[in-house]
Amino acid sequence: MAAGAVIAGALSAPSASARPAPDPALTTMSVKSPPGGANVRVLIFYGSAADGPEAPVVNAGIEAVEKIGLSGSAAQRFKVEATGDASVFTNETKLGRFNAIVFLTGGGDVLDPEQEAGLEAYMEAGGGFVGIHDAARAEPYSDWFTGLIGARPASTSPTNIQRATVEVGDRQHPATKDLPVQWKRPDQWLNWVKNPSGDVHTVARVRESTYQPGESKNGWDHPVSWCRDYDGGRSFYTGMGGTVSSYDETEFRTHLRGALLWTTRLAQADCKATINASYKAERLTQPNQPGLNDQIGEPHGLVTAPDGRVLSIGRGGADSSRPVITDWNNPDVGKGKGEIHVYDPKTKKVTLAGELTVFGNKGGGDELIKVEEGLLGIEIDPRFEQNGWVYLHYTPHSQINRDTRMAERRVSRFTLDSATGNLDLSSEKVLLKWPVQIHSCCHAGGGMAWDSKGNLYIATGDNNSSRFSDGYSGNNPVPHYKGVSFADARRTAGNTNNLNGKILRIHPEPDGTYTLPEGNLFTGEETAEGGGKTRGEIYVMGVRNPARIAVDKKTDTLYAGWVGPDAGAPSTTWGPAKYDTFAVITKAGNRGWPYCMGNNQPYRDRNLPDPTKPLGWYDCDHPKNESPNNDGLVNLPPVTGSNIWYSPQGGAPDYPRDANGIPSYKQEEATYLLPWLKGGGQAAMNGPVYRYDATSPSDAWPSYWDGKWFVGDFYDADQPRNAVLTDPKTQGDGGLPIHSESLKKIVPIGNDGIKNLMDWKFGPDGALYVLDYGRGFFTSDSKSALWKVTYTGGGATPTADQLARGAQ
Repeated sequence: MAAGAVIAGALSAPSASARPAPDPALTTMSVKSPPGGANVRVLIFYGSAADGPEAPVVNAGIEAVEKIGLSGSAAQRFKVEATGDASVFTNETKLGRFNAIVFLTGGGDVLDPEQEAGLEAYMEAGGGFVGIHDAARAEPYSDWFTGLIGARPASTSPTNIQRATVEVGDRQHPATKDLPVQWKRPDQWLNWVKNPSGDVHTVARVRESTYQPGESKNGWDHPVSWCRDYDGGRSFYTGMGGTVSSYDETEFRTHLRGALLWTTRLAQADCKATINASYKAERLTQPNQPGLNDQIGEPHGLVTAPDGRVLSIGRGGADSSRPVITDWNNPDVGKGKGEIHVYDPKTKKVTLAGELTVFGNKGGGDELIKVEEGLLGIEIDPRFEQNGWVYLHYTPHSQINRDTRMAERRVSRFTLDSATGNLDLSSEKVLLKWPVQIHSCCHAGGGMAWDSKGNLYIATGDNNSSRFSDGYSGNNPVPHYKGVSFADARRTAGNTNNLNGKILRIHPEPDGTYTLPEGNLFTGEETAEGGGKTRGEIYVMGVRNPARIAVDKKTDTLYAGWVGPDAGAPSTTWGPAKYDTFAVITKAGNRGWPYCMGNNQPYRDRNLPDPTKPLGWYDCDHPKNESPNNDGLVNLPPVTGSNIWYSPQGGAPDYPRDANGIPSYKQEEATYLLPWLKGGGQAAMNGPVYRYDATSPSDAWPSYWDGKWFVGDFYDADQPRNAVLTDPKTQGDGGLPIHSESLKKIVPIGNDGIKNLMDWKFGPDGALYVLDYGRGFFTSDSKSALWKVTYTGGGATPTADQLARGAQ
């Protein structure tokens, strides 16, 4: 179609309540696109249902839009006309001259039925609409106008002017790309009767914690500006602009200018990227046949291959019909099968590529019976297409010692035969191995990831019991089995000479060995305190149970999440409640467990011989490992605070601190720094940072998500499933995220959705692949599945052939 006109078809949107159908003559309206950008026209409508002179804010708005139209490059300028006469909407010839209409109305029933029908026909014909602030109060009885504007203000919205922080989440739309991510400004802030997020594309939100939103507040997700493709045209609305001074702000004019560039067709923008209906979630795997794990095992990790295949692993839990052997006198105690399944998108079939015999099929019941070992992690070699190498993180059953109840954890390389599609078990090269206790559950970790330099990161849990510390710091030095402590994470996560409770970093070599990259936390040759007390593989120490890690290869930044302890509330004696944690890791360091959590909130040390008696608080800046179970350094690196932590009470609890820096830990004194977070039952599942590839197929997620970090939780009730932005200047030092938005309608929750999120990664096709664990622990069931979430919304609008001529 030529750029000069978009011809309307029949009206398809719901008409206004109790309004007649539009005049058929109006449905043939065409919106002109003059040959030069400088000839693009914008109509400002400022009609009001109230009598009297126009408000000063309207005059300021008109003047601002006029100046915007005269600024910028010649190809992006436009002419402006302003009117308070609603009869313009029944003048097809005149209305069709305008590329966009700006509503600066003070609200009320400003259009009669015929005039609103004219506006409907204008949008059907490909027109553009910009609503500012009180425009959301216009046409209050019209369902169609509600759809056009996106949301209606609550009658109890605050009317006073308040300074607040606007989170600008869309870094690409012309209305927001040049604004600060955290934009501080005064205005009147409207609350919404119904939150429009998901039905519209929200480009900016106002942070309610920075002002007084009143009783009708919307919560952490409080949209303030949004857009959508509507009824054949383009609609943009901002709730800002309620003050005269707004229109003198350079940044607010920048915001309006970008909105006008898109609605006039002088620029393209994607206003579909966060609309729920733009995504499709599809279950790829079928339920297993009875008694088999032929489609999927107990889900525990996935990786996508360059050719689109998805390799997923099962930890070791068998079909629930199979008996679980928990008797240590039985040589098959805990024996399970760790499966590697391969989903082929070409055939849409699943094949079982191989099985490892693992220690990892014990589940349920007492703490000293269940186990989280097994097949824990999978990665493929950066040159997988050439060599077929697959790396597996697992606990072989053949290496368990039933007498001492110790086992061996290892990371091994196998070859996947390209001809047969089978994993060659005889090709195993053991890169790295270390001891783990298996007398008491839990915390095996398991995730792995590569950086751009060919370094492999390996996440290991603290191999420590969840009991014996009342759910606070896992630092009880007393419980042991045949001399090996199983309730003191200072033996593992807090120990510089132990590979558990860590994120390791090694460089695998072609011969099946590995070397140590520079920049790890230790060299393994430290001479302090006699030497021989560090492991050079350690990149990060002090993590509890990091199931999932990811590396953004564009920046080589490591992203990790780990599950916290079990205390349901903070204790003035022992310290913080359970904190599940996410962290942006830009350099080697100590993340604190079991000494400190959150933003360096310390735990209390325990006495001997009675560990129920407290000693002093740990020093997060100068932690010391004085456990009798420590064989590493006593003086540890300082603790780096986390970016995200959450408890059953809320996101990022913080407390007043005394002169020594010790938090009060009084729940009534807590401040929640990240209100979009909450837990309860919680298990952090870190996700990827999305990177857009312009060559990806059309079902790839759009570029809007580029650079956003996906964080989620195994559970799906109050727990997070969000995309966040962090500040590169502060993220490595534990800086809080500066923006967040929910993914729960896009990566769907619920019993028939992805209820128990176990792993999620983007494939080479730009789609998101997700493992749903299922509805039972230590097994696979009918809900265990691999899912694919694709984008179906289409490209940016207007299309290239509908851009106004002369646009850039």
